[in-house]
Amino acid sequence: MLRIQQLKLPVTHTEPELADRIQKMLRIRPEDLIRYEIIRRSLDARKEELRYVYTVDVEVKREQAVLKRCHGNAEKARPVRYRFPEPGTETLLHRPVVVGTGPAGLFCGLMLARAGYAPILLERGQCVQERTGTVETFWKLGILDPQSNVQFGEGGAGTFSDGKLNTLVKDPAGRNRKVLELFVEAGAPDKILYEQKPHLGTDLLVSIVRHMREEILKLGGEVRFGCRMTDLVVEKGRVRGVITEYAGQPQEFLNADQVVLAVGHSARDTFAMLKKRQIPMQAKSFAVGVRMEHPQDFINNSQYGENHTAGLPAAAYKLTAKAGDGRGVYTFCMCPGGFVVNASSTEGLLAVNGMSYSARDGKNANSAVIVTVTPEDFESDSPLAGMEFQKKLEEAAFLEGGGRIPVQLFEDYRKNCASTGGGTVVPQIKGSYTWGNVRHIFPEQLALCIEQGILQFDTKIKGFARCDAVLSGVESRTSSPLRILRDESLQSSIRGLYPCGEGAGYAGGITSAAIDGLKVTESIIKEWCPFDTAQVP
Repeated sequence: MLRIQQLKLPVTHTEPELADRIQKMLRIRPEDLIRYEIIRRSLDARKEELRYVYTVDVEVKREQAVLKRCHGNAEKARPVRYRFPEPGTETLLHRPVVVGTGPAGLFCGLMLARAGYAPILLERGQCVQERTGTVETFWKLGILDPQSNVQFGEGGAGTFSDGKLNTLVKDPAGRNRKVLELFVEAGAPDKILYEQKPHLGTDLLVSIVRHMREEILKLGGEVRFGCRMTDLVVEKGRVRGVITEYAGQPQEFLNADQVVLAVGHSARDTFAMLKKRQIPMQAKSFAVGVRMEHPQDFINNSQYGENHTAGLPAAAYKLTAKAGDGRGVYTFCMCPGGFVVNASSTEGLLAVNGMSYSARDGKNANSAVIVTVTPEDFESDSPLAGMEFQKKLEEAAFLEGGGRIPVQLFEDYRKNCASTGGGTVVPQIKGSYTWGNVRHIFPEQLALCIEQGILQFDTKIKGFARCDAVLSGVESRTSSPLRILRDESLQSSIRGLYPCGEGAGYAGGITSAAIDGLKVTESIIKEWCPFDTAQVP
């Protein structure tokens, strides 16, 4: 295979035009082209003519001769292929237990099942089909299920998000590609394998998550919904099992010598239990802020130009700034053509997030505008201090909106006065909202940092700081407020306990969490041989 990079074509090009361009760059005849595979496609919007930029792997006849005469337009392809480790020799006495079915837990469970380890997955929330109905009811009627909501349930918090699959994780082992391939096997479109910024959307994620669970079951695994881990059982420095509350039944002890903690960043009761059990943890930096909405047409024009070609995808952006006190301010989880959603998981507390469907065809773009907070901002040195910091902001947001999402025009945010109605930007929100003073949610220093960041963003996207842009709050679940410590084997100092994914502090999004799930799977497999499925009850 030969690899061509920086192959550029107008965004209106056809598939035959791509093949023709490949042939010209390699100086070959049509009959010499056996096949090609798109490895990466990005959109170059820096010039007046928008272009797609491709990296393509090509199979041709007489490869060495072609390579010699194509004058540096191609090189020998060296694709990175993910390799699963050989199993270890230690004998498993009990089935591995995976706590949580977000991306980390789901991918860990799937790969353990494929390797013959018959895992048991515990999920406090509902299966994704039932969970979708529960979340929709919450948005319409305000009836919150503390165990199954936007944060908890099959698929994790990422199910009700934009479904972005890009990641900044360095990936020499090919895990990123493997995660995307597993998504495709479960029903995702092939284009996620090569798009520079792939995404799925909530509507596609629902069926994909269900497909993965069904495969786990077919391979001998088990998934228990409505099953909350309430305690760990530890003996002589090693995990021996978990205590669960399952479907309204009395507490149950479940034997396990390997427990994967993939609990997500909102499992506050679990974090409190781990602290009680003296599992090593530490508070860490994260970020908090607001959701900010603009018309999607405005964002499209800013990114593509006012006379851009019709049919382009809804445009995205990513912006960074530095506030006057040195804190970083940046946009996060940008949702083109999306909605702001009520992402609360606890009565009396309110948090927001952003969500898009696969078509990204909503009227507004929204993004989190967030500012970094560090353990120095917290009131104590407890591992849970960041969690308590989040809760205070969420309580303030709940009170400001009377249980509904508080929203405010940016002009009023700057004046520190409550908004009484909107401008030309109509909020696109899942869940009830009310006009108020979002600035009241934050300590004034953080509120000022957010304002300063938005004003700096206006120098990069003119009009970003428009008076009628809509702010809502509070965006507090950007990442875990703590880290559950682990060593090079990915285990806690309590042996057999594997902190995993975003909740444990080792990921920041769907793909990176799934990658961490693969890493933990590899660590387990390297030490232990597959479970004897004849022992499975």
